[in-house]
Amino acid sequence: MARGKLRIYLGAAPGVGKTYAMLSEAHRRTERGTDCVVALGEHHSRPRTEVMLHGLEQIPRREIEYRGGVFTEMDVDAVLRRAPAVALVDELAHTNVPGSRNTKRWQDVEELLAAGINVISTVNIQHLESLGDVVESITGVRQRETVPDEVVRRADQIELVDMSPEALRRRMAHGNVYKPDKVDAALANYFRPGNLTALRELALLWVADRVDAYLTEYRSEHHVSAIWGSRERIVVGLTGGPEGRTLIRRAARLAEKGAGGEVLAVFISRSDGLTAASPKELALQRTLVEDLGGTFHQVLGDDIPAALLDFARGVNATQIVLGVSRRRSWQYVFGPGVGATVARESGPDLDVHLITHDEVGKGRGLPLAGGARLGRSRVACGWAVGVLGPVLLTWLLTSVTADVGLANDMLLFLALTVAAALLGGLLPALASALVGSLLLNWYFTSPVHTLTVADPENIVAIVIFIGVAVSVASVVDLAARRTHLASRLRAESEILSFLAGNVLRGETTLDALLERVRETFGMESVALLERTGETAPWTCVGSVGDGPAGVPEDADVDVPVGDHLALSLRGRVLPAADRRVLAAFGAQAAVVLDRQRLQREADRAGELAEGNRIRTALLAAVSHDLRTPLAGIKASVTSLRSDDIDWSEQDRAELLEAIEDGADRLDQLVGNLLDMSRLQTGTVTPIIRETDLDEVVPMALGGVPEGSVELDIPETLPMVHVDRGLLERAVANVVENAVKYSPPGEQVLVSASVLADRVEVRVVDRGPGVPDVAKDRIFEPFQRYGDSPRGVGVGLGLAVARGFAEALGGTLHAEDTPGGGLTMVLAVRTAPQRRPEQPDQAAAVTS
Repeated sequence: MARGKLRIYLGAAPGVGKTYAMLSEAHRRTERGTDCVVALGEHHSRPRTEVMLHGLEQIPRREIEYRGGVFTEMDVDAVLRRAPAVALVDELAHTNVPGSRNTKRWQDVEELLAAGINVISTVNIQHLESLGDVVESITGVRQRETVPDEVVRRADQIELVDMSPEALRRRMAHGNVYKPDKVDAALANYFRPGNLTALRELALLWVADRVDAYLTEYRSEHHVSAIWGSRERIVVGLTGGPEGRTLIRRAARLAEKGAGGEVLAVFISRSDGLTAASPKELALQRTLVEDLGGTFHQVLGDDIPAALLDFARGVNATQIVLGVSRRRSWQYVFGPGVGATVARESGPDLDVHLITHDEVGKGRGLPLAGGARLGRSRVACGWAVGVLGPVLLTWLLTSVTADVGLANDMLLFLALTVAAALLGGLLPALASALVGSLLLNWYFTSPVHTLTVADPENIVAIVIFIGVAVSVASVVDLAARRTHLASRLRAESEILSFLAGNVLRGETTLDALLERVRETFGMESVALLERTGETAPWTCVGSVGDGPAGVPEDADVDVPVGDHLALSLRGRVLPAADRRVLAAFGAQAAVVLDRQRLQREADRAGELAEGNRIRTALLAAVSHDLRTPLAGIKASVTSLRSDDIDWSEQDRAELLEAIEDGADRLDQLVGNLLDMSRLQTGTVTPIIRETDLDEVVPMALGGVPEGSVELDIPETLPMVHVDRGLLERAVANVVENAVKYSPPGEQVLVSASVLADRVEVRVVDRGPGVPDVAKDRIFEPFQRYGDSPRGVGVGLGLAVARGFAEALGGTLHAEDTPGGGLTMVLAVRTAPQRRPEQPDQAAAVTS
């Protein structure tokens, strides 16, 4: 009997419509004449989902008694007896009640598939076993019901049921997912926009990986070797050289331009194990590519271009990134190089990028002058060809080959001299000309074995030989000098461009600039020294590296910058040609130093301006908001002391109550002013202790009318790490603000819940709310949104509350209340020695 096929509807969260989509598919198949039954369907009292069950045959469930209760599960035997073509089984990750046929529902599904029954099922991304820890870190909820990833991966079809977080929250707010009494708690905890966005990304990435697996399997089964560019996969060819880090970063930028781009770095090592790659450099590049979200691969291959192309086609890559070859010019006689070969053989479906690069961070600095401009290895080869080449050629001409004539002998020796000039420059070419002329005279010019030249024509030939050799060597040397000069000028122009761009735009700090100096010139340390006068001592205003110089006399290189600054470098003595660029660095360092000082002065001026603004606002508050309760108290006291009127007991009580209310308002206003002053001066020092939230929050409600607040603080909450006094003041200010703006007869809800390592206190009102553009402004001092007549006070309550929350290491922000109003969310840390026990929220996250 053929095994049945499994189709799974995968969702990011409960309520996205997985069961609805499954039932819709069943109706479509039934209309086409397919034998479909509902083996188990969960509508969770959702009206629209429940309606979809009508018209479909449902297999009665099996009842199981457990611990005094009766539970229902899918009747596997009944489904097997019915033997439909398609069975619908909801909630694949469900754990069966003890006493059932199998422990997990996915095991029941496996039995149906083995019996040849096609199954359509549903599962949420958070129920996959491999994602349990990730989901817990995002939502703070550990999923107890999971399904092995392999069970889902083996499905013949996986369809993602997607919905944006905003649409899902609206669906919940309308009561289409949970009952109204559970909506607020669900939206405030599991169904936060951030949680839903992260879960949605997990679902999309997981399905994308599964699609890749399907595509790879299909291409393998059908022997498809051509590249299908379904998504950007960029292969970076590494040689183990320092340019690899530049290539990896460039490839990462290319991948970011396309959605879902992927970077695969590959190093081709020869099968004989011989390689010039640096293990340390490869390790750094492996770490870099993994930090950028890519993968590192190492494969064997003696033919590097072929191995690189085979790897790229095997992973269905769309682009290859290679560095421009580091070989010398003369080495191209051995072949076109890896980059050119890969570009030629890549074909039209694989793009090849050749990236220019520098050996960054090795400290070689600007190109060196003198004989080193051709490179030590190249000069050594030039000397070997110039000195040993004529000796070897002489042996060949005298012992192995027949006499070819003096003219041909001279041409052969001239060829060696030209080769020595091309490789090593002037000196190896002169040495080759000298040795070659002596050997020509001794072995090939009559009389032989003497330094005498009998024929004047031979003398002319030898002189021409020496002249041509010297001329060629001079031309090569001149070309090398000009190449060196061009390279040096290019390096200088790049450095000056960096200074003119980054520094003038304010993108470089002083330490970063000094570090650039140290790397450019390969120094051990760089320091910028300053003194106030000609005889004043030097002080270090910025340094990088080990052991910076304290005075210019202790440095290996000292560059004066103006009258009172000096750039001092330690490590080695630089040639005079490098001091021009170093002077430019020094001038820009002075500019950066001045800009930093101006920025500090501007910051201080801003602080003074803010202080002046607060003092002005404080004077306005004292002149208005404090005067009002003082005037009421004064009037009441004057009335009580008046001898002209005989006050009744009721009148006397009303006047005393007015005095008490005014005094309370004064106490609150003065308290907020003092708290704001402490926050502005940075004198708030919290005394952090473990505290129960249900002991602090009720104490904060003493300043609001009785019955105006509904309190919902679970006793199972973990201890919090706070200062009790500061937390109480913060909660009190937030609650008083919510009560102030709530409509008459509407209670303010104060609830608390745990999320990962935080506890959140949510203060929910049904007032007019605040638009998004003003949500941050309401936390500024002396702000009263809308200037409502009910908005008594100086506008410091929320500012003080946020300041205290941040002093406790927490946060305070505003959100819209579903259905209208404003919700203040105060988050504080849980006690470190007691990790929070997650409440059983299985009912809240089961679809």
